[in-house]
This record gives sequence, C-alpha cells and structure tokens, in this order.
Amino acid sequence: MEHQPVTTTVLWDIDGTLVRNAASPGNLYHLALERALGRDLPQLVGHQHGRTDAGIIVEHVRAHRLDDGLVPTVSGHLRDLSEERHRSGDRRTPAPGALALVRRFADLGWRNGLLTGNSAYRARVKLLGAGFDVDVFDWEHSYFGDTEVERAGVTAVAAAALSGSRAVIVGDTPRDGEAADAVGIPFVAVATGAYDVAALRATSAVAVARDCVQDARLIEEAIAGLAPLG
Repeated sequence: MEHQPVTTTVLWDIDGTLVRNAASPGNLYHLALERALGRDLPQLVGHQHGRTDAGIIVEHVRAHRLDDGLVPTVSGHLRDLSEERHRSGDRRTPAPGALALVRRFADLGWRNGLLTGNSAYRARVKLLGAGFDVDVFDWEHSYFGDTEVERAGVTAVAAAALSGSRAVIVGDTPRDGEAADAVGIPFVAVATGAYDVAALRATSAVAVARDCVQDARLIEEAIAGLAPLG
C-alpha cells in the first residue's frame, strides 16, 4: 500500500521572528486600557516578550487592581488601535531573510502556519505592514493568543490539530520554547528578537539560528529531519 507523504507545518511566531519587534511594544496595551477606562493611567507593566495578547492585557488590568471582566473590552480597543495605526501608515520591518525563507518553505510544499500571541487580525496587519504575502500562510492551520492567557494554551490547540504530521514552532524567545516543550512540539530558535544565540541555546531548541539569512540551511535541515508528532 502506498504511503501518503507526511505534511510538514512550520508554525511561525511573528514579533521578533518574522517581523522586527516594535520600538515600544508595550505601549499599545497600555493605551488600550486607558481607552477602555476613558482616562490616563501610569504605565505599570513593561513588555514581556513571548507573552500572548490576552496574558499581557490581564497583567495590565491586574497591575491597576481592576477586574478581569475588563479584559474583553481592552482587547477590542487593542484591535481598534492596531487598525488605526495600520491605516495611518505605521509599518513593521521584516526580520532578515524571513520573507525569502517563508517563500522557500512554500516552494518545498511545506505549510507555513502561524503560532503567535496576537489575534488573527493583528497578525494579518503586522505581516501586511512588513511586506509579506499573507496568502502564503495557511490561516486554517494557524493558532492565536488573543484569548489564551498562557502561550502553552495556544500550543496545546496546535498539537492536538497536527498530531501525526511533522510540525515545528519557529520563535525568538525562551517562552516560545517552553510552550513548545509543554506539548511536545519541536522548537527552532532564531536570534532576531530580544534574545541572543547564547540565551536561546539554553532552551530545548533543536536548532538555534542567528537569523534566516546566515542560517537558512540550518533551519531547513533541522525541520526536514524531524519525526511526526506522536
């Protein structure tokens, strides 16, 4: 009996992995909380790389001793602010080599998915703003963190959906690795975000790349050698 080829799904993180981190990444969450309350607030929370949108919003809300019931309202304002910035011409910079490597994987017949702390809407806006063809991504096999406080909640959904296929998470923070480890998905690290190669080598990553230019072959070979998920 002829065996079907194993599908390969590459689950890309966005911030720090596909696109460069914003200069002030925590500001939008703070502004969304201020808009929800209709008043200025002191900024009590610094940005924590690798957190989900929901997790960051919860932290901002609790830092001001507000009720968690406010979270969906703040999330709505976060979407609105993201849309307003996009319409005003705010753009992001693609990480080195990311555009080409996404295209390369598509040419290989691999599925480019997303696994991000952002919502699907915010993911699309960021990718469009950085010059990506959003149609090269498989949005049906992408996983988002706008309702999951912990990133492992996002990876758990991905692991269940992709069982039996080859899958990998590509990200730029130890949190990406921890969330991958929690559900048994392999992790490939790229040092294009807030963490350098040395910090990422301390994770369980099957490969650590300087970026998607210098180490494009390393990334591709590491993924090609992976076994399907159990």
